Amino acid sequence: MRNTLLLATVGVLAVTALRAAAETKASAGTATLTEQERERGVSYLEETRREFLSAVAGLSEEQWKFKSAPERWSIAETAEHIAVSEGTIWQLVSEKLMKMPPTPDRRGETKAKDEIILNAVPDRSRTAQAPERLQPTGRWADRAELLKAFETTRAAELALLKETKEDMRSRFEEHPFLKTIDAYQWLLFNAAHGKRHTAQILEVKADPNFPKS
Repeated sequence: MRNTLLLATVGVLAVTALRAAAETKASAGTATLTEQERERGVSYLEETRREFLSAVAGLSEEQWKFKSAPERWSIAETAEHIAVSEGTIWQLVSEKLMKMPPTPDRRGETKAKDEIILNAVPDRSRTAQAPERLQPTGRWADRAELLKAFETTRAAELALLKETKEDMRSRFEEHPFLKTIDAYQWLLFNAAHGKRHTAQILEVKADPNFPKS
């Protein structure tokens, strides 16, 4: 009788341990980005980085500061807006979102917003006014410092996407138009925002009065 009870107890404990291990494994599997999410994010951040740097490469000082109209931004001002927005959002992600406890029960609030960010944000047929704190004011002494700040921030974002084991999909912050988006989506937004304004830089360069050199 004792042997039967002992075997039954051992069996229950073994089943319990196996269930716990399975739950831990399942939890670990959802506590980080999928490989597809990771690859998509890294690819998009790298692609938009290349596009921006290519758009501003080799410009003369006259081209850098050319304005197609008094109320329009120059390439210098647009690039500053990209860099300051990049740093502001990265600060939100790294210093706030990634330090808060995950709340996976809220994941339904961000469903399908990856595609909205990737498709709607770069679309320049829709106008938007930048918040005052993100408007260009000549924050950097020269172009090299501005681009270095952008590069440093983008490198940190890429490192996070490549290496993190934390649950970026369960940490949330409100966006003025998109409402609730997660930490991963904030980085996608940063890249999409850069793509939007890189297109603005190309519009300036296409202006018929844009300096030849």
